[in-house]
Amino acid sequence: MKKELEKTYDPKLVEGKIYKLWEESGYFDPDNLKLETRNQKAFTIIMPPPNANGALHIGHALFVTLQDIMVRFERMRGKKVLWLPGADHAGFETQVVYNKKLEKEGRSVFTEPREKIRQEIWDFTQANKRHMENQLRKLGASCDWSREKFTLDPDVIRIVYETFYKLYEDSLLYRDIRVVNWCPKHQTALSDLEVKYTEREDPLYYIKYGPLILATVRPETKFGDTALAVNPKDARYKKYIGKEIEATGLLGQLKFKVIADQAVDPGFGTGVVKVTPAHDATDFEIWSRHKNEIPGPKQIIDERGRLTAETGPYAGLKVSEARAKIAEDMKKVGILLKVDPNYKHQVAVCYKCENILEPLPKKQWFIRMSAKPKSGGLSLRDAAVKAVKAGKIKFVTKKFEKIFFHWMKNIRDWNISRQIVWGIRIPAWYHAPLCIPKPGREADIKNCKEIIISETEPKCEFCDAKYSQDTDVFDTWFSSGQWPFAVLLVQDNKLKTINSKQKTIQKGDFKTFYPTDVMETGYDILFFWVARMIMLGIYVTGKVPFKTVYLHGLVRDKDKQKMSKSKGNVVDPLGVAEVYGADAVRMALVSGTAPGNDPVIAEEKIRGYRNFSTKIWNIARFILMQSDMQHVTSDKEKIHFTPADKKYIKEFQTVKKSVTKYLETYQFHLAAGKIYHYIWHTFADKIVEEAKPRLKAGDADSAAALAVLKEIFTGCLKLLHPFMPFITEALYEYFAPGLSESRKLIMIEEW
Repeated sequence: MKKELEKTYDPKLVEGKIYKLWEESGYFDPDNLKLETRNQKAFTIIMPPPNANGALHIGHALFVTLQDIMVRFERMRGKKVLWLPGADHAGFETQVVYNKKLEKEGRSVFTEPREKIRQEIWDFTQANKRHMENQLRKLGASCDWSREKFTLDPDVIRIVYETFYKLYEDSLLYRDIRVVNWCPKHQTALSDLEVKYTEREDPLYYIKYGPLILATVRPETKFGDTALAVNPKDARYKKYIGKEIEATGLLGQLKFKVIADQAVDPGFGTGVVKVTPAHDATDFEIWSRHKNEIPGPKQIIDERGRLTAETGPYAGLKVSEARAKIAEDMKKVGILLKVDPNYKHQVAVCYKCENILEPLPKKQWFIRMSAKPKSGGLSLRDAAVKAVKAGKIKFVTKKFEKIFFHWMKNIRDWNISRQIVWGIRIPAWYHAPLCIPKPGREADIKNCKEIIISETEPKCEFCDAKYSQDTDVFDTWFSSGQWPFAVLLVQDNKLKTINSKQKTIQKGDFKTFYPTDVMETGYDILFFWVARMIMLGIYVTGKVPFKTVYLHGLVRDKDKQKMSKSKGNVVDPLGVAEVYGADAVRMALVSGTAPGNDPVIAEEKIRGYRNFSTKIWNIARFILMQSDMQHVTSDKEKIHFTPADKKYIKEFQTVKKSVTKYLETYQFHLAAGKIYHYIWHTFADKIVEEAKPRLKAGDADSAAALAVLKEIFTGCLKLLHPFMPFITEALYEYFAPGLSESRKLIMIEEW
């Protein structure tokens, strides 16, 4: 016999017990959803794996809420629902977080032994991962923990390696020296997407190069100049094109050839620019087009952001120090003509530390994004664009589709190597410089491979030279970009290789749940992650990784300011959930915000939905008290509903249809608002109030009034369950008597 409801609703007493009940039921696992009313059609969401380097923040609470709404809705509709959870090792970001911890101890990832640091960070992420999973539980995430994965699980790494091999065989992977975005603080290259641009005011220096004058904000790179360039259509300088000029330098006389290139903007400065291919990506491309005319890159700034020995007396100076000193010395020798002190321009900085990035020539691994694979078919970019244009992948908000196409049109080759400790090590091995031929194999030395792609140390069959492994690791987005198909493939007991020699991957979870149905994540990682998942998913499996993309906004405070620790406006989702209940936090996050917009959250808003929880609880107590007082029949065949009763029941059917339609079209804010206002302003304020006089009579009309209240309220609990799962589950058993043991949870009730 069910005990009587407590007088007041206390989430702390309810939520933990309810989640334990859900887990013990086994219904988070789709293989256990085999009830006779289910259509067994699959519905899949692969959870965006939170970084395993800290506690969940309010943005995580938002994605948990939105995805849990979807999976609970579809589970109640009878589908075979899989919500697969996981965590991301988050390479660079985790190393940055851990290094801050080490710095407080007087240590650094750059000075400690590599394997020691890897083990320390492993222990750190595993502890965080366990804590994070418990936080997800507290938010009500109904995901299948039996399938939980980590991006550094050995079977996931194997999939990542297989993709790397496939790209290599298809000539879509190459290693080359290119000018990359280098962070002197973190000592690693970053991809173009990890560059943050900020507007700054810097001096613009006008320097005399023989007969020509040019403007630059970086006089310190003067020692790496290999040419001067003008636009071929600039009439002012046509007579100089192809000529060699002499110029006075700080270390002696210089000679430069003047070249013509379309990349030069005639409107910048004087229309003449210096070409410094080692320290500017555009200049590197200019050199690539004119390498038969001018010298190659000359690196004069090192990885620490200091000038090298080639700069003579300026060697060892930091860039900012060198800039001031060099400008002063150029003025002394008469080649600095003037300085504009307030030149506004965009400066590339590291997105984590916001230090200025240094363009440096480095040998890195790149993926060709717009080249066709050797095995045939479309390029990574073109295949992804085609899939979206064909409607195989739909964006819930069309504006993001336009942004996607714009970015894909301008995509550049992707630098996937990082010079950090934490991550998946690149499975590349390099031949030793000296070949020592085996007896009788002297003529075969020419067949020694400079690079071998292998998980284990290779051996050369022609010589005795050893191979050394690449110390770089993959960009995190390369491994997480394979997340949807990788985690489903590794659930299969007999994983088959997915390289170009054997492409059969049709069994188990992959066959049942791939392509997934929805990818829900923040709009800020549309390019970092979503676009790359589309490209790699199609490339490896031949299918899109998901059918729908739902992008949520960035959570803001009540003044619509972005949340940050420095502003002191961060809302701790677990902290407020402890006070007001997880249901209140979930409703506050989803209510009032259309797809793609930034939700506004404040404690007052969460408190308001705690009051809504109290309202629901009090309604339930009232109805149950009336049930205890009534001694008349509850047999529907003997109940005679009044015209008003029938009208209210019919109106509720309309509400159900509206809520269902909103959920089907991802209008979660409208669905939440509809059921909220109906319960509070229609059911509580009108239907319950009008029933009170009838309930006092204790006759047949009382039974009808009570039956209406029970029927509609039970329906309301179902509609509300995806949004407020804890309180609806806690109350449901009181309003659904006679359920079988297998159907006693609202979580698996029929929608």
